[in-house]
Amino acid sequence: MDLSFASLGISEERANHLDTIGFTEPTPIQAQAIPHLLAGTDIVGQAQTGTGKTAAFSLPILERIDLSLTAVQALVLTPTRELALQVTEAMRQISGAPKKGPKRGLYVLTVYGGQSIERQIQRLQRGVHIVVGTPGRVLDMLNRNSLKLDHLKMLVLDEADEMLSMGFIQDVEKILDAAPSEHQTAFFSATMEHSIWKLVNKYLRSPVTVKIARQKTTPKRITQIAYMVPRGWPKGKALQPILELEDSEAALIFVRTRQAAAELTNQLQSAGHSVDEYHGNLNQSQRERLLSRFRNQQVRWVVATDIAARGLDVDHLTHVINYDLPDSVESYVHRIGRTGRAGREGTAISLIHPIDKRKLRLVERHLRQRLEIRSIPKRSQIEARQLQKLQSKVRDALSGERMASFLPLIAQLGEEYDPHAVAAAALQIAYDETRPAWMGLDYSQEEETPAYETPKPKLKKRTPKSPPPQKSADKNQNLDADNHIEEASVSQNN
Repeated sequence: MDLSFASLGISEERANHLDTIGFTEPTPIQAQAIPHLLAGTDIVGQAQTGTGKTAAFSLPILERIDLSLTAVQALVLTPTRELALQVTEAMRQISGAPKKGPKRGLYVLTVYGGQSIERQIQRLQRGVHIVVGTPGRVLDMLNRNSLKLDHLKMLVLDEADEMLSMGFIQDVEKILDAAPSEHQTAFFSATMEHSIWKLVNKYLRSPVTVKIARQKTTPKRITQIAYMVPRGWPKGKALQPILELEDSEAALIFVRTRQAAAELTNQLQSAGHSVDEYHGNLNQSQRERLLSRFRNQQVRWVVATDIAARGLDVDHLTHVINYDLPDSVESYVHRIGRTGRAGREGTAISLIHPIDKRKLRLVERHLRQRLEIRSIPKRSQIEARQLQKLQSKVRDALSGERMASFLPLIAQLGEEYDPHAVAAAALQIAYDETRPAWMGLDYSQEEETPAYETPKPKLKKRTPKSPPPQKSADKNQNLDADNHIEEASVSQNN
C-alpha cells in the first residue's frame, strides 16, 4: 500500500485538498515527522533544504488549530523575513483557506522587522491563529505585551542552525522561556550544531529525533557543473557565454558582497539582460517588489548575496549560479537547494578559478560526488545553440497563421532569387538581430569557422526568359545571345 497523507493521520478533507494541489505523496521527512507531531511529541527534525520541512510541521499545526478560538495557538520562528513569508504562504496554500473574505477562517500573521510594528500589532489584536516571524520582532512584541502565548499549542524553530549562526540565540531563549509550560516544541534544521543540542536538552521534553540521511537528500535532480575560468579572464566575461548556452528560464546568481551584486547587475543590464539585484541594502518593500517581479517572470535573473540562500522559493527557478563560491560547504548546499525543489529538475553552476579548486574538492567530499568540470562555452557551441533556438522559432511560425501575410513577398523575391536563398537571407537577418552583442571579435575562446558559416554558394539572379528571336534579327543580336549563354555557363562551372 502506498504511503499517503491520510495514512499519516491527516484529515480526509485536507488530504483531498493536498492531492488537488499536487501533494500526492509525503516526502521522507513528512512521513516520519507528521505522526509524532500529531501525537503531541516534541521532535528534532534534521533534513536538508528542499525536502519538505515546511509542510512537515505546518500540516500538524493546521490539524490542531481551533478556528473558533481567535488566539495565537502556534508560533513559528524563522531566521529571515523571506523565509517567514514563504512559510506563511505555504500554510495558506496547504490549508485551502482563502486569503481574504468572510470565509477565510484561518488567520496567519507574519511579523518581521522593516514594516510597521503598530500595524502588525493592530492585526494581532483583531485575532490570529498562527504567528510566523523573526526572533527580533517576535521578542519585541512579547516585550510590549501585544503578543500573548497563553493558548500556545506548538512552537517551531525552522532553520534553527541558521537562526543561531545569525546571533539570535539569546532572543530565541527568551521566547522559549516566555512560552507556557504545556506546549509542544519542534526544532527543524539542516545541521545539528552543539548550540542547538544545548537548547534541545534545556527546552524539549523527551524529544524524538527524526533524521533524513544526507545521501538521500543530496539532490540527484540537480545537475551540478563547474566551469573553469581561463587564466586572465574576469568572471564577468566568462559568465556571458555560460548564460547564453544554458538559456535559463530563471536564475539566481550568487555573489559574495553587495558591491559585487551591484557591479554584476549593472554589467548584465548593460548587455541587455533582464536582471536585478537582491541584497541586505534593500529595504523590505524593495525586496518584496523584486521577489514579486521575479515570481511573476517580469525579471529573468537575480544577482543576490547569501541573504537569498534561504527562504527564497521561486517555482520556475531553473538555475543557481555560484559566481563566487561560498566559504561554507553548508552555504553551497543551501544555495543550490533553491532549485530542483518539489520533484523538479534544476541546474547548479559554479565558476571556478584555479585558486578555487580546494573549495571545490571540499564541496565534492561533502556531497560524496564529483562535479562535472567544463570549459567556458566556445563560439561554435553558442552559435549552434542560437541556430537551434532560431529553428524552433521558425517551426512555431510555420504552424501559425501570420505566415500567410508574408507569402506574397516570398513569391515576388522568388522571381528574382532561388527560394532557398531568400529563406536563408531572412534567417541571417533574424540571427544577426538576436546574436549576443558581447560576442564580438574579442571573444576568442575558439578561433574556428562559426557554426552557421558553411561554404557559400554563389547566388545568381534569375535571368528573365528572352523572347524567341525574330527572323529579322541581325547577326549582332545572335552573337550577343551566344555570349550571354557562354557567360552563364562559365558562372555555373565556377
